Amino acid sequence: MRTAKRLNNLPTYVFAAIGNRVRELKAAGIDVIRCDIGSPDMAPPQPVVEAMCHAVQQADKHGYSSFYGSPPYRQAVAKYYRRRFSVELDPETQTLALIGSKEGIYHLPTAFIDPGTVVLTPDPGYATYRNAIPLVGGEMFSMPLREENGWLPDLAAIPADVLERARILWLNYPNNPTTAVAPFSFLEQAVAFARQHGILLAYDNPYCEVTWDGYVAPSVLQVPGAVDVAIEFNSFSKSYNMAGWRIGMVVGNQEAIAALARLKTNADTGIFQAIQDAAIVALDTKDGWLVERNETYRQRRQVVTDGLDRMGLSYTKSPATLYVWANLPAGAKSMDYTASLRDATGVSVCPGAALGPGGEGYVRITFCHPVDRLAEAMERWEKWMSGS
Repeated sequence: MRTAKRLNNLPTYVFAAIGNRVRELKAAGIDVIRCDIGSPDMAPPQPVVEAMCHAVQQADKHGYSSFYGSPPYRQAVAKYYRRRFSVELDPETQTLALIGSKEGIYHLPTAFIDPGTVVLTPDPGYATYRNAIPLVGGEMFSMPLREENGWLPDLAAIPADVLERARILWLNYPNNPTTAVAPFSFLEQAVAFARQHGILLAYDNPYCEVTWDGYVAPSVLQVPGAVDVAIEFNSFSKSYNMAGWRIGMVVGNQEAIAALARLKTNADTGIFQAIQDAAIVALDTKDGWLVERNETYRQRRQVVTDGLDRMGLSYTKSPATLYVWANLPAGAKSMDYTASLRDATGVSVCPGAALGPGGEGYVRITFCHPVDRLAEAMERWEKWMSGS
């Protein structure tokens, strides 16, 4: 049996590799605390669960659903964007259901990239922005995200010859992994940049509802005229603790939505209708639930940062996301450091280098555990750091 040569250019997904090692450690009797992957541990809103339970008992919910998302689901997405961001969308032409936003992100290069054309990707950044590019013969140009620049890319530094071949520009704020938030003026700059160079701005916004301390995350589509050049990916995974349900959406530019829809109709057969029904309920979740859930995250983040303070490790301050982005001791290599920490203590964090070369020297810590469990993880780490 011979596999396709293109697989040689497809890396093993970082969390699959970490998961394999975690299983080995657990099989050896080690109590592992996974602070590497952003999988929410709390339940969705109760009305969402109840809606799902009701829907699965209906005989007409078990057949094939719409390729594009059911009309009520797409209408609910448009209603959410109107209420949350004051953005008007045509449910039929400017919204599309996704089997989790990752699926749409991965498929986007297939719809837009030809051999020799370029995708502009943040470094460090979500690995899925990059992984499909070589499979379609495209090229990647990494935009460095640097702490001294507030973890924003310098769009003006992209070479002219690269811009001539660029088709997609990826941006993501609140940011994974750096946890940075972007000023609205930067979003305005990015929209103008995409318009000037004829590039599709692909904005990934799954953490827009995971915020605290009064911060309200925007949509890039709030920028006047953004719908002419931009699409926005969003998800229920982080906003409503529905990571395993696998449902999301992409909204915005009509032409781009149609291109991705054409690809998807050949690749999948829609999302289980009961999940769509439950997602409609999720999109109408009262703000009080989000405030309470996010306060839990804020308290958890404090436990992690308190531990980092004790160890003398600095980190990016942030009012959003499920992560802490922390500096390692000078000279430490993130892959080696996190592997040693994991094997010695059972505490698993994500090496920054797994998220791009620009992540070297950092780690990403997820706080998807109760406070006592996070406190234990930080205590183990601290003891390991001190050699005790």
